[in-house]
Amino acid sequence: MDAAKIKNEARLADFTTDKRVLVLSGMAVIIGAAGSLVAYALVWLINLFTNLAYYQRLSAQSASPEGNHMGVWAVLVPVVGGLIIGLMARYGSEKIRGHGIPEALEAILIGGSRMEPKVAVLKPISSAISIGTGGPFGAEGPIIMTGGAVGSLFAQFFQLTAAERKTLLVAGAAAGMAAIFAAPVAAVLLAVELLLFEWKPRSFIPVALAAAVAGAVRVGILGEGPIFPIAPHAALGGSALLIACLIGVAAGLASGMLTMLVYFFEDLFERLPLHWMWWPIFGGLAIGVGGLIDPRVLGVGYDIIHQLLRGELIGAAVLGLLIVKALVWSIALGSGTSGGVLAPLLIMGGALGAFLSQWIPYGDAGLWALIGMSAIMGGTMRSPLTSMIFVLELTHDLNVLPGLLFACILADAVTILLLKRSILTEKVARRGHHLSREYSVDPFELTRVSEVMDKNPVTIPAAATVAEFSARIAHGDPQVAWRQGTPIVDAKGALVGILTRNDIVRALETDPAGNLTVLEAGSGNLIVAFPDEPLKDAVSRMLRHDIGRLPVVSRNDQRQLLGYLGRTGLLEARFRNIREEEQRERRWDVTGKGK
Repeated sequence: MDAAKIKNEARLADFTTDKRVLVLSGMAVIIGAAGSLVAYALVWLINLFTNLAYYQRLSAQSASPEGNHMGVWAVLVPVVGGLIIGLMARYGSEKIRGHGIPEALEAILIGGSRMEPKVAVLKPISSAISIGTGGPFGAEGPIIMTGGAVGSLFAQFFQLTAAERKTLLVAGAAAGMAAIFAAPVAAVLLAVELLLFEWKPRSFIPVALAAAVAGAVRVGILGEGPIFPIAPHAALGGSALLIACLIGVAAGLASGMLTMLVYFFEDLFERLPLHWMWWPIFGGLAIGVGGLIDPRVLGVGYDIIHQLLRGELIGAAVLGLLIVKALVWSIALGSGTSGGVLAPLLIMGGALGAFLSQWIPYGDAGLWALIGMSAIMGGTMRSPLTSMIFVLELTHDLNVLPGLLFACILADAVTILLLKRSILTEKVARRGHHLSREYSVDPFELTRVSEVMDKNPVTIPAAATVAEFSARIAHGDPQVAWRQGTPIVDAKGALVGILTRNDIVRALETDPAGNLTVLEAGSGNLIVAFPDEPLKDAVSRMLRHDIGRLPVVSRNDQRQLLGYLGRTGLLEARFRNIREEEQRERRWDVTGKGK
């Protein structure tokens, strides 16, 4: 291996991250601290509106709508809340509608990771009103949206790329979730599985720092975790793990049903001959009626989650909770009101596990409620790693991790096979944007230019005329007819330029007789590729210079032509990847007769 090639090999690294990550990390620390303050403000607002709406007192003390004494008049509370949210969305910002995560995804994918300042203000207020007036939602969706808006706004004060703004937007979202739930690791995993659309240190490091800082700051303002402490369960044996698998399958089916239910009601609301501003009123009416049937469905329901985890809810009571919560939540969410999905999924998953526990001879209701929570969250959001670690951080019950792993993976598998999209990405798809959540290494990064270049490129002598070369094309010379560019060489075979189809057209417009030489007509200012560099670098060079072909030359002597890289070579690299995905082969021939 020559010295130039050795130097190039030393230049190549596992990651493309550079020192710029230090700047982003410093910004992420600030955003992480801000995310905790935003989480505290959201919790304060939820408590304030809950006390005002259900107890007619001005207080920010923790309160649950379940204990109100308003009787039938309580039905009107979420109706009024829905009216206020509809007005805020209509005359403030439509982006406050829904549970927040699809809006964050949209900002990342098509909005250059830019969010408006009014979203950062209106989203937490509207969500606090929604939850405070009985909405059966969680605070995580709103805090992800609000934290993301804070990160995005902070980033817009600086000269950053769209990718860097995305990193800080996601850092704010992760910080908010870490602070709300005392779950910084799960917040980072949610960013990786759902929001970043990449796995790169340049984004992972700042996001992880923001979540860690938010988790640390949270201790001083919201208290330390876990927020749902329970007595640790015994290690799960083989029989218990098999049951966890069955619960995972059941949770996957339930996740699919919940997703379809939400969008069934959304489609019903779309058919109403009313402006969408009025839809949350009907969602609020459903909440109010559901609250009369079972007051436990109102509000965030953290106390209900804790009761399920302690095994205090079982039998018919928990089945009623599951059914009423699912209906009220899906109707309200379909109406376009503001609120999150995570806490409701925990309640419904816990209710499913607790209900099934009466037929399970192992463990207690709390164990299967815990596994059901994680499985339904993993299946519905299609973020299994996030869901299992999230439940661990909520409870600190490490012994159940193997059961969580089985249940979450199977629930995820069931929903992937049943539905094309998740509850989060379906809304984005309905707005005309396709998401792909499968991440793999770009084949252009793994392939070297030498592997796909034409190693015997057709060349043209520098002294040849444009007329001569045009005649070859006109007569269908297969060596030049299909090429967009042809390398020009001197009498010694050294590369001196390149001639493209556009160069020929311009030359004939200037000199119809075609007496110009190809060197005079072509370009001597060459953009080249090297055989030992990744194909990705060559493609980036093509895009920057708006060209579709590159001569491939030696690093030691850039006049030494070694090959030609055109679109055919790029397609070959992509085709290799497709072939590896689709072509099935035997590992060995057991018959001895060949293929």
